[in-house]
Amino acid sequence: MENLVNHTLKSRSFFTVSLSVILATFATGPGAQSVEAGKPMTLRTVMERLGRDMQAVTGAISKEEWALVAELAPKIAKHAEPPMSEKMRILAWLGVNAGKFRSFDGQVHDAATAMGEAAKRGNGQAVIAAFSKTQQSCLACHQSFRHSFVEQFYGGR
Repeated sequence: MENLVNHTLKSRSFFTVSLSVILATFATGPGAQSVEAGKPMTLRTVMERLGRDMQAVTGAISKEEWALVAELAPKIAKHAEPPMSEKMRILAWLGVNAGKFRSFDGQVHDAATAMGEAAKRGNGQAVIAAFSKTQQSCLACHQSFRHSFVEQFYGGR
């Protein structure tokens, strides 16, 4: 009798574990992506804010408003980040390319920091050089990831 009870419990445990794995697979698989595809991600809001800040820097540079550049640069360098759950989804999708993505973010941080420091000194040439590096890092990241990111998380929208 004891063997029958143990066998039944083991069978139930195996069934429960198997069902959990199957449900987890479906919950994180392609079907789950399409359900979440309609939800805007926080990263999109972060990128929109960065775009507005970069445009404002462009305007400030054209008017040689170094104080405004110095104010905006840290907002670019230390931009907001998505919540941890969203970061985990993005990192899982990036896989082996996560380091490359982080490297671009680090390049943006360093260049924007240099831009702010140059602006504080009133060194327009250095501001423009650092702004160029910031834009180049943004562009490199976008060219590497934006299209496939939009496909993955927004279904191409």
